[in-house]
Amino acid sequence: MLNRIKQALTVAGSDSGGGAGIQADLKTFQMREVYGMSVICAVTAQNTHGVSAIHSVPIDIILAQLQAINEDFNPSACKVGMLGTQSVIEAVAEKLCTCRFGPIVVDPVMVAKGGSRLLDKSAVSALSALMVPLSDVITPNLPEAYALTGIEVVDKLSATKAALILQSMGAKTVVIKGGHSQESKSKKCCDWVFTDTGDFELEAPRVLTRHTHGTGCTFSACIAAELAKGVAQEEAIRTAKAFITAAISHPLNIGHGHGPTNHWAYVERKRR
Repeated sequence: MLNRIKQALTVAGSDSGGGAGIQADLKTFQMREVYGMSVICAVTAQNTHGVSAIHSVPIDIILAQLQAINEDFNPSACKVGMLGTQSVIEAVAEKLCTCRFGPIVVDPVMVAKGGSRLLDKSAVSALSALMVPLSDVITPNLPEAYALTGIEVVDKLSATKAALILQSMGAKTVVIKGGHSQESKSKKCCDWVFTDTGDFELEAPRVLTRHTHGTGCTFSACIAAELAKGVAQEEAIRTAKAFITAAISHPLNIGHGHGPTNHWAYVERKRR
């Protein structure tokens, strides 16, 4: 009976406001009925207005956390979020190569919702060289896709070009999230998904709200949770899209800035 409960690991930064990072990931794991564990790479002081301070966790403590998980738990999927610096990326990437944590979902976090940088500019090349090749699924938003590939994604054609570059770096499945599109008049929000067997689009109604803090973290964490349960990759991505759409469209109205999403909205909707 030991370790029969499905488990997922998040390797990311802590958000004191609870809407993103480790906190959002663990909430998502819980709502998807997966036991969550965490490796904290950075501690941030932030609220819905933005990030006021960042403290990088020492490398030896990050590695000790990963080793502790590896020695005792049995995660069957791993989500990687905010790493912050080149040295952290290098250490985490090397350690993940020796751990059996299942499929790796990489959310290439670079900038917080309020505009604060969460990844050193000098670390983008390390992210491309070391973390992208480890990703079974990578989930960049439009600015992140541009930073990683140099392609400004505005439509399916440009998304395809960016995805091909990421796949040439080693990523297996690429999900380019279209929520940052400037086409605010559009009633739909489209994500483009590229796998090794084909591609498809995911559309959802565009919700005009400022309460979108932690959407990328939550989306990628939901994919990881579904993969941890053994769900097929396409189904996992579709479930994550439905999960985050519900979370955005049923806001909690917490905080005075970019408020957090509603992590239990999807389950509540399914119960009705």
